[in-house]
Amino acid sequence: MVGAATDAASASSGPVKPTGAQLLAAFPPRPIASSWPATEASRSAVLARVLAAPFTLDNPASQQTRRLGVLAVLNWLQTHPGDSWQQRWRASGAEDRSDWRDLLTTAAAGRSRARTDTGTHLPHLSPGLLVLICADVIRPSVGWLLRFAPARRNLATEMARTRDAAAFAALAESCTQGRVGLQSGQQALTRVAVIVAAKGGPVAAVRVGDCVELLQVAAGMRATSEGHAHSPLFYHLLRSHGVLGEDAPAAIEMFSGRGQPTCEQLIDRYKITCRPVRDVLVDYLRERQPSVDFSSLQRFAYLLGKLFWADLEAHHPGIDSLQLPRDVAVAWKQRVMTRTRTTTSPAGEPVTQVSVRLDGRSVLSAVRAFYLDLAEWADDDPGRWGPWAVRCPVSASDVSHKKDRSRRKSRMDARTRERLPVLPALVSWVDAERARTAEVLAAAERTQPGGLFTTAGQTLRRAVMKTETTGRIWAEHPDTGQRRDLTFEDHRGFWTWAMVEVLRHTGIRIEELTELSHHSLIQYRLPATSELIPLLQIAPSKTDAERLLVISPELADVLSTIVARVRSGQHHVPMVVSYDKNERVYNAPMPLLFQWRRRLENRPVSETSLRGYLDHALTALGVKDAGGRPMRYTFHDFRRLFITDAIMHGMPPHIAQLVAGHRDINTTMGYKAVYPEEVINGHRAFIARRRSLRPGQEYRVPTDEEWAEFIGHFEHRKVAVGDCGRSYDTPCIHEHSCLRCPLLRPDPAARPRLTQIRDNLIDRIAEAESHRWLGEAEGLKVSLAGARAKLAQMDQITARRNQTVHLGTPSFADTAGRTSSDPHHLRNHQ
Repeated sequence: MVGAATDAASASSGPVKPTGAQLLAAFPPRPIASSWPATEASRSAVLARVLAAPFTLDNPASQQTRRLGVLAVLNWLQTHPGDSWQQRWRASGAEDRSDWRDLLTTAAAGRSRARTDTGTHLPHLSPGLLVLICADVIRPSVGWLLRFAPARRNLATEMARTRDAAAFAALAESCTQGRVGLQSGQQALTRVAVIVAAKGGPVAAVRVGDCVELLQVAAGMRATSEGHAHSPLFYHLLRSHGVLGEDAPAAIEMFSGRGQPTCEQLIDRYKITCRPVRDVLVDYLRERQPSVDFSSLQRFAYLLGKLFWADLEAHHPGIDSLQLPRDVAVAWKQRVMTRTRTTTSPAGEPVTQVSVRLDGRSVLSAVRAFYLDLAEWADDDPGRWGPWAVRCPVSASDVSHKKDRSRRKSRMDARTRERLPVLPALVSWVDAERARTAEVLAAAERTQPGGLFTTAGQTLRRAVMKTETTGRIWAEHPDTGQRRDLTFEDHRGFWTWAMVEVLRHTGIRIEELTELSHHSLIQYRLPATSELIPLLQIAPSKTDAERLLVISPELADVLSTIVARVRSGQHHVPMVVSYDKNERVYNAPMPLLFQWRRRLENRPVSETSLRGYLDHALTALGVKDAGGRPMRYTFHDFRRLFITDAIMHGMPPHIAQLVAGHRDINTTMGYKAVYPEEVINGHRAFIARRRSLRPGQEYRVPTDEEWAEFIGHFEHRKVAVGDCGRSYDTPCIHEHSCLRCPLLRPDPAARPRLTQIRDNLIDRIAEAESHRWLGEAEGLKVSLAGARAKLAQMDQITARRNQTVHLGTPSFADTAGRTSSDPHHLRNHQ
């Protein structure tokens, strides 16, 4: 059974993603050479080479300074043992000193018998050493070059001039095209020059391992005033230029992935003293590992290792058996149901606060499952598990979740009822904020630095930056001088809108949102009419099963706008490397929809950033909850709101279960908020009537015919001037008088036909009034008012589309990553 589970788990998880250690083994750094021709040359040969082109300068004074520096450094190195200049440099101990120039200054003072302060350095020493480094006579270590700032001064410029002019020019051009700031680009070129100086060769000889080695050395150093000391920009610069090869990882952060901790490491976090119990916990996790994901395994380790056994050892030192005395078990169960926090009072005294642990029953359930699993496994392998098969200290009544579920259901329903009325205001605010920030940024881009511009009801001045920034546009208030990052405001406004729109239209989980890619957009062709139905494919997440969602017209507009933004004029969606925090691995590059451009790389919009953006929107909206505190949404609130709204508007529960991706329909109904008594009674009566007509049919997997009928519902909603928005399996309450129906969504393409209908109504009203058919005229006037309202709604839809979908935005047929022609494709994925 364990082997079968292992095979199933490995088959569902896909290819194994390499850890940072495995990548380091695959991309090692170049070894440090002990000798090479340039460092073995004689003193006269070195002087003849470095005092000639391309190392010479046009300025005679500067060239004289360099000449004196080269002579001084060579004369000093000759006093140390070694067969090459590199060996003499190592033997001098220069890299072990805070400033190598102190050694040479002290030696010069001793020879001249003159008093010289150690802190006073001759000005030609650094230029002289720079020439020898660029000429590949000396190769200092990476750590010394990063630590000693004077050694890096003008290093990139001189390397470009003397060793590899074409490569450095191409890298500089890539910085310009990528809108990389002047300072950031120069620091990246300096990092490349440091690798070339320490390892030798041209830029084309740099390897992936050399870049990783440099960042590892930089990470081990103390933070400096240099803001780009640990920036991986130089890696992306080399990769985009093609220096590192096609097999180079898309992001250097992948080398920092430590992978998933082992079962031993998960348990050893809690420093369990009793070795036999520690070993049985490790073995238990190892047995459970093939059948669960890593997040669940990590939680098992926390519940059993920390909250169970580590707590017992803390209160009962020396305990060494799973056979717990009753008083010990009772005391532990009381502790696990509460949470203790120690805070500091205003007077500075410690205050202990005890609160009820909301997931206390889950801890008891995990411990009970642990004991019962050991007892069951003891029957199959008594030699291994028999000694640990003892009486379980947690009874079945202890793990009864009935009351907890009721209380949780009550809390979640109250939370949903409180947030559902606020959702329209939040949607309106994020849409307005997206339009406002985009308008302000566009106005700032059209304004020269230092100029004033007025837009969105405010007057700002485009800031004049002392140094070039990384493509960002700043503005400041003309009176207060308060500076704002307009580029970030536009970024935050857009992705807040995109997140809210996608979550409220789909009800997907946040991890599913961040994993949406261009491949998630597919099309399904109805076999009867050949009509294309846009679908959103949700990758397996919590339930380890994929599902498909029908994309509404509103959601299609949102997804098309997102794709147009991330493409940014390109023909494809860029590939992005993301980090799976649940599995603790870096994913392979994917065309994610939630991504943004930063310098030369595309990065995923992280869950943490989206959390901050949502909090900012709610704070700006100024909505309070029932307790008077600022209202806060969680990502899962949108999922509950979606399910509640869908079921309240007629979606059958078993269809909602498939859309939400739940294994159990009771979970779906638990998400649906319970409203006042009349709604409860009406819902119960509705369920009772359906059960009497079709017993058990609501709580089963839909048949192919039912699903085809559900999909075909969208075809029956087509009318002459647009689409009918009535809920599934509901009759037309207006007797197909579409002009009077608020559920009609008019199509702007049908405007000529609706105009003709309006004109015909006007003529018919005039005819009725001329014949004194007043009743007929009154009915026609109602239809005329409806026609005019639909014409106005068409104008609003056209204006919104022109505002949202910019010129060049592809249609959904171009936006969709794939097209499905299999008539059973949709059903099989459910």
